[in-house]
This record gives sequence, structure tokens and C-alpha cells, in this order.
Amino acid sequence: RWEILWSEPPSKVSSPQARQFTPCIRQINFPTNLIRLEVNSSLLDYYTELDAVILHGVKERPVLSLKASLIDMSDIDEDEDEEKYDCEVDTLSKRFSIVTLREWPSNGYFDKLPYELIQLILSHLSVPDLCRLAQTCKLLYQHCCDPLQYIHLSLQPYWARINDTSLEHLQSRCTLLQWLNLSWTGNRGAISVSGFSRFLKVCGSELVRLELSCGHFLNESCLEVITEMCPNLQELNLSSCDKIPPQAFGHIAKVGSLRRLVLYRTKVEQTALLSILNFCSELQHLSLGSCVMIEDYDLVASMMGAKCKKLRSLDLWRCKNITESGIAELASGCQLLEELDLGWCPTLQSSTGCFTNLARKLPNLQKLFLTANRSVCDTDIEELAANCTHLRQLDILGTRMVGPAALRRLLESCRDLSLLDVSFCSQIDNRVVLELNANFPNVFIKKSFTQ
Repeated sequence: RWEILWSEPPSKVSSPQARQFTPCIRQINFPTNLIRLEVNSSLLDYYTELDAVILHGVKERPVLSLKASLIDMSDIDEDEDEEKYDCEVDTLSKRFSIVTLREWPSNGYFDKLPYELIQLILSHLSVPDLCRLAQTCKLLYQHCCDPLQYIHLSLQPYWARINDTSLEHLQSRCTLLQWLNLSWTGNRGAISVSGFSRFLKVCGSELVRLELSCGHFLNESCLEVITEMCPNLQELNLSSCDKIPPQAFGHIAKVGSLRRLVLYRTKVEQTALLSILNFCSELQHLSLGSCVMIEDYDLVASMMGAKCKKLRSLDLWRCKNITESGIAELASGCQLLEELDLGWCPTLQSSTGCFTNLARKLPNLQKLFLTANRSVCDTDIEELAANCTHLRQLDILGTRMVGPAALRRLLESCRDLSLLDVSFCSQIDNRVVLELNANFPNVFIKKSFTQ
């Protein structure tokens, strides 16, 4: 059972300075050693800068009352009834499946509305709302059961309540399902491998997009089911699925239609990845950020250059051993690249000419992240200005080798540039940022306030 301790809509903070935020959390009558934080970043201009979280507890374990120890999912306080009811997808699904409705001679004005119009109206409702509406009359029950209402289904907002029973009750309604988001769901045994497999066997044939980030219940059997039951799959997100064994990722190679694959922070190993790159030649977007099991990124980059000619975005954040050789192979073979993340790649040095080579070979680059590479220098920026005139975002956080003159040339040449991160760049002080802001008002120049 999950309890909400504090929740509020996001708000703008006028002060640019760092601050301490201490919410007044709701008291609960049971001990816990598991806290989950969800951050709403919808109003931020840039990334979330959350430095630390301090938790204050008590030294002695609280004594539980009999009432507290017997709490289950059906015990809902009257004050929390509405909030809990909205989240109880499982309970609503059960009611949805067993509800009995009386016969009425007429549906009133609903009989005068075209079927398609009612469907359009109901398409704006959330899954819990559809479950509740289905209990009103047979006509609306029919509309709420229509598979056309479940072409796109995101269960991520209800992650704390989704389990095998929820998926079972949704099966009959998801036969036309094309997009499915199960991110965050199923942890701590809520979704079993068999429950997930049963759902995909019924609802996977039309799936084009499958989001499973932070799905810690996933294992090799799940990947086998995905590759067998989802023949039309084009997008697969497995980021932070850390329970999948390294060799199991080789099953993904069977899905030759893949266009987008996210393996961020997984344990994918090199042999499996090379097999994926060899057989999934239609890949356009690939994320390998923080994949620590890959031993030779140069070999991987060479395979990308040879097999993935359609690649448009590539995330190699924190890849630990790619060198100028791998960058050269990548730039020569993947000339359609528009987005490239090489942040925190310690083995790349500007003195080898790797960044210059990128700029000259990849004229379509729109987003380039060279975060925390201290060797990036004026020459690299000038090459980008000369060759990558479609650039929209550039991150050179942490370099001491770039000066104001090179940045001005970049801003003058790249008219589409909208974001430039020069945080912790020692040659770029606040005076320079203010001057550049005045001359190039359409560019958001990010300069961290802590240096």
C-alpha cells in the first residue's frame, strides 16, 4: 500500500538562488523504510537541480495499533475517499467487469448523438473515469468497452495500483492497442511475469510503441514474449530495467522493425548489442547512456557506422571508453545524425581532432552535448559554427578552454540556436552572458549560479 505524504501543483519561484524546501508531510501510523519522490518539472526552464534530500525520522520504532496492522487496500478513510477512488484502477476494473445494469426503454438525448461523437467525448477521460462511467448505463458501458478508446493507453500515472488483476480486466478492451506505457508499474510483485505475458499475448499484435522504463519485474522471459507477440513493434523503452540479465537483450535482435530503442542504464552486454545493431538496421533513435557492461564502445560505434545508416539520435552519455577512432567510424557511417550526447565521456580529447571531425562529417547536427569534457576548446566551437549551422542546442558545461569570441561566432552562424549551456565555463562570466543575451535574445544561455 502506498500513502501520499505530500502533493501540490508545481509553482514558479522568482528567486534564482538555491533554496531549502521543507514540505509539511502528513503523519502516518506505521513505520516505513521506503520513500518515493516524484518531481513535476513542467514549469522549469531547464533541468531539475535537486542537490540533496534529508529525511528526519525517530530513533525508536513506533508501536502499531491493531487497526494499523490490519490495514488493507479496501480500507479508505472518508476524508481520502475521492482521492483514493480515483487511483483504485484495480478496484474499478473489477466493478467494471461485474456490473449489472437495469434495462431502460430509452437513452434520452444520447440516442440522438452519433456513435463517433460519443466516442470523441469519452476519449478525453482517464482510465478511472472510464471505469466509473461504465457503471451508469448499457450504452455508455458499450462505449467504455470499445477497443477504439484504448488505442493509446498510459498506466504510468496509476503505477501504485496496477497489478495482474488490472491487466486481466483490461485485456478485452485492448485488442487494438498500439501504444502502451507501463513505466514504473509492477514493482514489489504487483505484476508477475505470467500476468504480463498473458496481457501481451492478447494485446500485443498491433503494438507499435511499448514503454517499460523502471519495470523491475522484467526478465528474459518477458523479452521473449515481447519479441514473439509484438511483430509490429517500432519503439521499445527499457531504461533502468536493471533486473534483465545481460545476455537476454539479444532477443531484441528479432524485432527487425525497431526504429527507437532505449537501453539507458541497463546491463546490456556487448555481444547482445552488436547482434541488435546487425539485425535492426532500421534504427533511427538509440540510447546507450550509462550502459556499463559494454567493454569496447569503439567496436559498437564501428558497427553503428556500418549497419545503422538511418540513425538520427544517439545517446552515449557516460560511455567509458569510446575514443577518436570510434567517433570517426560513427561520423563516417551515420551522416544523418541530428542529436548526439557525448556528455561525461572521459576518453574523448579535443587534441585528437575528434570534435572537429564530428563537426565536418555531421552537418545535420541539431543537438550536441559535450557535457563535462574539459578539453573542448575554441577551435571546436569555430568548427561547429562553420559546419553545423542548423544547431539548436549545445552543451559545453565544464570547459575552461572556450572564450567569448568563439561563442559569438557560433551565435552569429547558428541562427536556429535556442539553448546554450556554458555553466562552469570559467572564461564565460556573468558579464559575458548578459552581453550575449542582449545581442542574441532568442537564445536561452544557461549559466549555473554556483561556480
